[in-house]
Amino acid sequence: MKLTSIIVEDEETSRQILKNYLKKYCPNITVLDEAANVEEALVLIRNNDLDVVFLDVEMPYGNAFDLLDKVGDINFETIFVTAYNHYAIDALNAHASYYLMKPISIDELIKAVDYVTEIKTKENKLQNQILVPKTSTVNGKITIPQLDGFEVINTSDILFCKADDNYTEIHLNSNKKKIVSKTLKYFEDALIDSNFARVHKSYLVNVNEVVKYVKGKGGSVVLSNGKEIMVSASRKSELLSYFQ
Repeated sequence: MKLTSIIVEDEETSRQILKNYLKKYCPNITVLDEAANVEEALVLIRNNDLDVVFLDVEMPYGNAFDLLDKVGDINFETIFVTAYNHYAIDALNAHASYYLMKPISIDELIKAVDYVTEIKTKENKLQNQILVPKTSTVNGKITIPQLDGFEVINTSDILFCKADDNYTEIHLNSNKKKIVSKTLKYFEDALIDSNFARVHKSYLVNVNEVVKYVKGKGGSVVLSNGKEIMVSASRKSELLSYFQ
């Protein structure tokens, strides 16, 4: 799949190196233009339909996070390219698809581009589609502990689970909520064969209840009850694979 991109980097030499690497090792990437600062990048982003932005963190007149804040809602993937590893958490919170360290490893660059290509291919297949909920029936059951024993519930009745420290909120399609003294990881493991996907560090969703996927900063899913849940960049590809 062909992807359009721009390179946002204040050092001309670094821009040229990345551009040459992309041309030689990632031929599906077309670099439309380059920007040396936040303001130049903002103009390019607003005037082009982009699939991916290669983004340095530290630049004149602001940094990468200032740029993303100014852009607002986005429908492109972001690959951070920086010499500083202490921005990794901020990049993750900004829904970065990949984090490359300078000097750029060709193998890591190829992995980053392959990952974004996979995401964009799946997104394009789903674009403008309304996903039909309950495309398959989950017949399983799960037990949840209570003070006086345990309760058995149908996994098909669960819309999503939400982490709350060492507790988990289980939201049911009856609009009821149950709070259980187990971590979200516990339920992720328990529901691994029941069409549940971890879409975010705080959310586990019933894939059969997803009715729409929304492209944007990281993307989000809409459930059958109208609840919209953000999807982290690291979880996006896994989620989209349920709808192939």
